[in-house]
Amino acid sequence: MTDPQTVNIGQFIDGYSVGWSAPIIPKLQDSNETPLPALITDLEASWIGSLLYVGAIIGPFIPSYLSNIIGRKPCLFLGSFLNLTAIVLIVFTKNVAMIFAIRIISGLGMGMVTVNNLVYVGEIASTNIRGILLTSTSIIGILGTLAAYTVGSLVSYTSTGYFALLINIVHIIGIFFIPESPVYYAIKAKQMEAKNTLRYLGRLNDLENVFECVKGTSPDEGHSWKAWLNIFTVKANRKSLFITLSLCTLQQTSGVAAVLFFATNIFKIAGSSIRPDIATIIIGATRLLASLVAPFVVERAGRRILLLVSTAFCAISLSILGTYFHLSRIQSAVIADIGWLPLLALIMYFFSYEIGFGTIPSALVGEMFSGNARSTGSAVAMTTAWLIGFGIATGFGSMVKVLGGDVTFWIFSGSCNAAFLFTYKFVPETKGQTLNEIQELLGRSNSRKLVSEKI
Repeated sequence: MTDPQTVNIGQFIDGYSVGWSAPIIPKLQDSNETPLPALITDLEASWIGSLLYVGAIIGPFIPSYLSNIIGRKPCLFLGSFLNLTAIVLIVFTKNVAMIFAIRIISGLGMGMVTVNNLVYVGEIASTNIRGILLTSTSIIGILGTLAAYTVGSLVSYTSTGYFALLINIVHIIGIFFIPESPVYYAIKAKQMEAKNTLRYLGRLNDLENVFECVKGTSPDEGHSWKAWLNIFTVKANRKSLFITLSLCTLQQTSGVAAVLFFATNIFKIAGSSIRPDIATIIIGATRLLASLVAPFVVERAGRRILLLVSTAFCAISLSILGTYFHLSRIQSAVIADIGWLPLLALIMYFFSYEIGFGTIPSALVGEMFSGNARSTGSAVAMTTAWLIGFGIATGFGSMVKVLGGDVTFWIFSGSCNAAFLFTYKFVPETKGQTLNEIQELLGRSNSRKLVSEKI
């Protein structure tokens, strides 16, 4: 098993955690399937969906501090152990409070594993395949979500935990056999260890570049406030934070968290003629198919063009879904003949989302920051995005009740339009650039010039 494959097992578990609530919430509201003494309320269902983000908001800051001190590999292990703890608790669930705890612990593990994966893969990958490997983490996460949709609809609540338990054990074992990041060794001024790791990775010629990307970094810098200060005092890092934070935020305000957590219920609310559980599985399969396309295109077409195409079609598809809800609200006669439209709109949305909007922001997070600020910058970008995602997921039910499904999804569509305009104006092309070259590119003064030079 290769190192990226081992890392991606953790991403599978993260995806499983994201998708777990969609099939589980209906079970907990069914007296024949719930393991709890009482059925959960709609409010409790909303918290089960969104509490994952509470842990995910905190999780990234643990590796942002520890990864420059103890290394990327131990942080990967710690994140996997938190996931394992949550999975074991699924099997012994006794009340809704325990399920709340499961979601928070899962979020902690997800936050740690996701940020560590982006940092680790971005640092061990060679320039010509970095984009492919970084986007592949999203693919495996989607596969995990699809697995949760499928397994959750076929087996009992408790069995969903046993399935994830086996996979997580494989992940923990696999971590023992992967090398530490050469960038971490460079930060610690351990040239021999960095050289040995690069030789193992077949990248020995990159030794000079690896040490260049952490130039001026003290071996003990991870212990101090300087690691955080680098995000704001270094021009390239400031620009990296602006770009990645904005994209990750717009990604969440497109409503993806709400749709993923409450996919089954959305079809019930819409009154679609397609069975909600079947529609959910179809959506998961669509996400997986689209994400498989992204790695093969990202190193050919580039990050920027994929984002532009993806965000444009995401806006169109969510606008269509909003229109369906509007027709339903005014009780239009045409609704009886277009019960298939919500599924079609969401298939279009997720296909468009996964070929760019769902994968490229994460890839950019993994390659834009300098070596000594990569963990910290990634944590800030991802945590802020997840905080917004938590708000969207928590407030989704209220938005639908107060504003209606039509206005809610039109707002999500507007966020995709904003992401298109932001990408056009500010996002540079990083295809084929080394990490050092990306830093030099971002260090230039004029953002419009920065973009135009790389088109």
